[in-house]
Amino acid sequence: MPAAKKPRAAYDRLLLKLSGEALLGSNKTFGIDQSFLQYLAREIKDARSLGIEIAAVVGGGNIFRGVSDSAKGMDRVSADHMGMLATVINALALQDALENEGVFTRVLSAIEMREVAEPFIRRRAIRHMEKKRVVIFAAGIGNPYFSTDTAAALRAMEVKAEIILKATKVDGIYDSDPAKNPKAKKFDRLTYDQVLRKGLKVMDATAITLCMDNRLPIIVYDLKKKGSLRRIAQGERVGTLVKE
Repeated sequence: MPAAKKPRAAYDRLLLKLSGEALLGSNKTFGIDQSFLQYLAREIKDARSLGIEIAAVVGGGNIFRGVSDSAKGMDRVSADHMGMLATVINALALQDALENEGVFTRVLSAIEMREVAEPFIRRRAIRHMEKKRVVIFAAGIGNPYFSTDTAAALRAMEVKAEIILKATKVDGIYDSDPAKNPKAKKFDRLTYDQVLRKGLKVMDATAITLCMDNRLPIIVYDLKKKGSLRRIAQGERVGTLVKE
C-alpha cells in the first residue's frame, strides 16, 4: 500500500492577527484565560506542522486599550503607549504557551526592551521565520494613533506574508452584528472597496487601505472553531475572504 500523501500548505508564510480580547476566552472580562491560550498555541502548532511559516500580532484590549473607557481623560499618546505595553504582556504569554507545546518562538518589540524581547529588525524577523520559529510582533509599530490592525498589515508586508488571517469571535464578516441581529447576512467574499464603502468592521480603514494598495488578502475566521487555522493553511474555504 502506498504511503499516504502528506498534507500540503497553500501558503509559505502567513500572519495571524489576534485581538487582545481573544485571550479572555469565554469567561474572563480581564486578563488572560490560560486554558484558551493553550488551545490557541495548539492550533498554531497544528498549522505550523504543515511546514508553513507563521508570524502573529496580538492586541492588548484584554488589559488596556488607548481608546477604551478607562483611557478617557488621559493624554492619547500616553494611553496608546500603555496599550502598546499591554500587547507586550500578551505576546510574552503567547510565547510561553507556544514553547510549552514545543514550538520555538521569538518576540520582537517595536519598543526597545531588550531584557524581555528582541527589537524589531525586519531582516532578523524574516530570518527567524526561515528557521521555522513563530515570530510574535509586539508593541504595534511603536507609534501612537495606529492600531494593532495597522501594525498587522504593515508587518505582514514587511516580512512578505502572503495573507493576513484575522481571528475573531464570529465565523466571517456580516452586514451587521450577528450577536444582535439573527438575520445578519454573512459574506463569503468581499473586495477592499466593498469593506470600506459598507463600513464593515473588519479592520480599521488604514489597515484595509494598506492591504488594498499592496494586494494583500485577508481572511476573517472563527478563532474558537477547532482546526480552522490548519484548514485555511491547507487552502480550504473558511470564513470570509477579502481581496481584489
